[in-house]
Amino acid sequence: MSKIKETSTNYANKQALTGECLEVYAANIIGGQWALAICSWLMNGKLRFGELKKHLPNITERMLTLQLRKLEADKIVKRTIYAEVPPRVEYELTSIGYELRTIINELEKWGVKHKNLVELKQPRLCHDEMTVQG
Repeated sequence: MSKIKETSTNYANKQALTGECLEVYAANIIGGQWALAICSWLMNGKLRFGELKKHLPNITERMLTLQLRKLEADKIVKRTIYAEVPPRVEYELTSIGYELRTIINELEKWGVKHKNLVELKQPRLCHDEMTVQG
């Protein structure tokens, strides 16, 4: 996750848009490639880092750490450290994080509809159309 230079036009535009449009503000918080997936798994309850990693096998440990830190900073995820040896750390959604449940469920429904729509528009060749007529 690279940072945008604060002196760039892109940064200024992003700040202006997020200040004016609450939908964009919300999308910036949960709109990362992994943020929604992490929140989806945490909707079922607390998980440890290793458990999250198993549910998201394609994410690197570094990216999972960065995403969890960002979600924690944005008050979406709560991190609890238990004084044990070795220390046990659990992640769970905060109360405002749990409010994402209906949003995530609706995004899933919309995703299914859109994926079906897009797939219907893709030309499909029947076996007969692929055969060269002689």
